[in-house]
Amino acid sequence: MSLVLLGTEGCHLCEEAQALILRLDGKIPWDVFLQDIGESEQMVERYGERIPVLRYEAPADGQDAELDWPFDEQDVLEFVHNISQT
Repeated sequence: MSLVLLGTEGCHLCEEAQALILRLDGKIPWDVFLQDIGESEQMVERYGERIPVLRYEAPADGQDAELDWPFDEQDVLEFVHNISQT
């Protein structure tokens, strides 16, 4: 399973979120990928005011989940735990 950290270049909050995720390396059993929302007008419309956003894209039979900034390490761990339970 994997998570996506949505952000954009030059976003200092996105850089903070990325650093936080890196500190959790080994505590989260999933891969985390970065996605620049600037590559899609639709993504900018949806997430432009909300980034950084940690997103879980569920399999076809599941439900997607998102964690909006601000979040801390404990919030991320709880987010991952809750997703794992579904």
